[in-house]
Amino acid sequence: MTIYKVFGFLLIMLTISSCNQNKKDTSKIEKLNSNHKMEVTKGQGIVTKTSSKSFEETYNTLVEVITNNPNLKIIAELNHQANAASVGLELNPTRIIMFGNPKLGTPLMQNAQSIGLDLPQKILVWQDNDVVKVSYNDPTYLQERHGVEGKDEILQKIKGALDGLTNKAINPQ
Repeated sequence: MTIYKVFGFLLIMLTISSCNQNKKDTSKIEKLNSNHKMEVTKGQGIVTKTSSKSFEETYNTLVEVITNNPNLKIIAELNHQANAASVGLELNPTRIIMFGNPKLGTPLMQNAQSIGLDLPQKILVWQDNDVVKVSYNDPTYLQERHGVEGKDEILQKIKGALDGLTNKAINPQ
């Protein structure tokens, strides 16, 4: 079963589950949504860097750097271009690698479980015309988004790790 089928199945189950919720919950949700208007600007909370390497070289270097770090574990790799091609659509090279370090992520989730929406970490390698880029979520933005408090040291470690990983992926050796 492909990862997309699993996610699709989970989405269907969540939809069915939410439809079966008590109707009183609906009015609470509507009230919350009307009181919570959030505007997000394009690119907000995203760090994007331009690579001096080809797409394949950038992606392969990133995989190698993550794999060789004993504190990190690759959880999944998704090839959006291949998935688009499987349904007859075209997409520039676009791949995402998901990886994590439970020693850093778990304390954040203990503080604000909703940050689990954005963990494990993800780095997107993508090509826009002939320019190869890498993008990831800015940990400071995630801190604000999820209301994480008192975990500045961990967030700085994550910020430094993401910066270092992506710099190694985009710069010549």
